[in-house]
Amino acid sequence: MAQSGNRGNSQPRWLFPFVVTVIFCLSVLPLGRLAATGIASAMQGGARQLLSDPALWQAVYDTLTTSFFGMIAAVLLGGGFALLLTLFDIRGKAVLGFLFMLPTMIPPQVTALAWIGMTGPSSALLKAVGLAPPLGSPQPLYSVGGIALLYGVQNAALVYLSLRAGLLALPRDAVEAARLSGASSWQVLKDVVLPLSLPGLAAGAAIAFVSCVGNFGIPAILGIPASIYTLPTLIYSKFAAFGPGTFADVSLLSGMIAILSIVGLTVEERVLRGRDYRVIGLSGQVAVFRLGPWRWVAEMALWLTIFVILVMPLTALVASSLAPAYGVPLSPATVTIKAYEEILFRQAVTRTAFTNSITLSLATAFGLLVVTVLTGYFLVRGRSRFAPVLSALAEIPYALPGIVLAVAFILLFAAPIPIVGISIYGTIWIILIAYFSSFFAVSLKPVVSAFRQLDPSLEEAARLSGAGFGRRLADILVPLVAPAAGASVILVFLIACNELTVSALLWSAGTQTLGVAIYNLDDSGSFNLAAALSVLVVIMVVVMMLALELMAKRLPKGVVPWRS
Repeated sequence: MAQSGNRGNSQPRWLFPFVVTVIFCLSVLPLGRLAATGIASAMQGGARQLLSDPALWQAVYDTLTTSFFGMIAAVLLGGGFALLLTLFDIRGKAVLGFLFMLPTMIPPQVTALAWIGMTGPSSALLKAVGLAPPLGSPQPLYSVGGIALLYGVQNAALVYLSLRAGLLALPRDAVEAARLSGASSWQVLKDVVLPLSLPGLAAGAAIAFVSCVGNFGIPAILGIPASIYTLPTLIYSKFAAFGPGTFADVSLLSGMIAILSIVGLTVEERVLRGRDYRVIGLSGQVAVFRLGPWRWVAEMALWLTIFVILVMPLTALVASSLAPAYGVPLSPATVTIKAYEEILFRQAVTRTAFTNSITLSLATAFGLLVVTVLTGYFLVRGRSRFAPVLSALAEIPYALPGIVLAVAFILLFAAPIPIVGISIYGTIWIILIAYFSSFFAVSLKPVVSAFRQLDPSLEEAARLSGAGFGRRLADILVPLVAPAAGASVILVFLIACNELTVSALLWSAGTQTLGVAIYNLDDSGSFNLAAALSVLVVIMVVVMMLALELMAKRLPKGVVPWRS
């Protein structure tokens, strides 16, 4: 195999163009096509007509309102959990952290259905215990406040992870010095810990805001019935009422979503400007404050929060799936598993959705693994000055809202592919390629972490012994990064199998995914069937997360999100 002419670089010559081609096709090309369409539409006057539409500005207002208050709720929930589980002597931290991560890993449309089943006059769970509001009472979640609340629940773990990472890096010296100076625990927390952890909190808040802006599942389930449209659901509605100017409009709307996301990240940077805290000293072992007699109060508050945001909604979801119809009280006489029999054995659409989601997820997970092992090797071992740029370009599709990426691929493949003349629009292949783009960074991160922990001397010894790149890859590199690669496969499979935002715009008859099937069942009024399918999805999520938890000890730090 041909090797690089640089003796200090043992990579084959084809690796650099391979990585460049992959990143160009998965990131630069679709997003460039989206930008070009938006710019062309704006220059031709399409922007003027769109900007004069009151529905657009109402959607912008609703997007900003729900995202801002959702971010606040996420900061309060996630920040509180991060502080208590990281800084204080709480018992059962590992279990609490795992359970707190679950709502984020559960698809947003499932979260919305679970909370609908827990509240309102038609709740099977509330009716079973005699606490349901009177018939005719409004569903409180069909509102801006309801959407914001579920945004907060869905994204609280993002704030938790970001703030916890900052808290774990606190210097022990600074905390001990403050204590030796006579500062109380409250003063240490207020004057030392919180200022030093502000960057992590601000980063988590920004990530939560961006995630809220691009969320489709929650506003689709809760907002559309109440005629509350955010920018992602407005794009969906424009595709549903397809017209001659649809592509131009949705490209501009997607650009607006991207701009809002960038603005959110920019505000974070401005907030942190002038607060560049540099720390010196040992870190990695967090300072623990003892709560004393207040510990049981804090633990009760944490477990009560888990009960409200996780146990109750999932219990309501199960109750809704066992009721014969939406709104029917659940009792020993009415309990039935017909909804499960229907979706597993009678509904061809749900069987197709299971097949499509599992096939797409496996193909994405294992297909990306091959690509990311080579890409990760190049980014870590390579000495190219373009490596940082390529790494940043690989991250962009995952950082952007899924609805933006879906529009980009629709624009890219709306016409047949040049030269070959084949059209993949409306087929399962366009979803697969979009998944490759969206989850490339998810697959890449664990592999890059593993390569960074490998000693280069192992490979160098094999190279000096005459082993070619393929031999070194098969005998040394792949076995050593195998645990991280396995985690990468599980993470991608877990996220892709529950995805809705990308496939909501790309699916057609016969290519429905689980996320699309759940949304369509609810939209058609089959709430109990949607609940039953959602319960099966939650079970699958929990099994995958437990598999990652069992692998955690063998994986590089940071690969399993909820692990320190």
